[in-house]
Amino acid sequence: MKGKLVTFEGCEGVGKSKQISMLQDYLKANGKNYYLTREPGGNPISEQIRAVILDGKNATMTDECEALLYAAARVQLLSEVIGPKLEAGELVFCDRFVDSSLAYQGYGRGLGCDFVERINSYAIENFSPDCTIFLNLPPEQAFKRKGGADKGDRVELSGIEFHRKVYEGYLELAQKYSERFCVIDASGTKEQTHQKIIDALKSKGII
Repeated sequence: MKGKLVTFEGCEGVGKSKQISMLQDYLKANGKNYYLTREPGGNPISEQIRAVILDGKNATMTDECEALLYAAARVQLLSEVIGPKLEAGELVFCDRFVDSSLAYQGYGRGLGCDFVERINSYAIENFSPDCTIFLNLPPEQAFKRKGGADKGDRVELSGIEFHRKVYEGYLELAQKYSERFCVIDASGTKEQTHQKIIDALKSKGII
């Protein structure tokens, strides 16, 4: 039996890491088996690619190079980790996936979704998420909550206009893929957001 793939999306500072941690606590407390991974990363090769992408010293990296590095890290993660887990019938949670590339590189960097879809065709054609949890919070609010951009994170330092484009991209993706996107209002307390995520996963038959 094929497993299920659940992905988490959202702009910087939206509280994604905290919500994933709270979800893990819930799943463990309720005896649910799962596997958690992240993008870019999740295996030794992809983690090395992640370090290159996010290094603030790599300010001259072209947008195309960035997009291709994300796609490369994704292929390695899918081949080495996610694919085998799904084949074994496991429930896999992934912190970011192809929608991040579409929002950040397609919309934010202005490369267009066609370009991003072409270089991610392996992922798109073979590993469509069963459910995508999108934490909905505008970047201005998210960065205010976060306390500003991380000075060592090249992507976070891209400027508020870039992050606005990313956010608008996510909203369009959520509308286009409404059958798998669960849009979660993340403007409330972390407990309120957590409960909305649990309710959404239950409604999708994931947990």
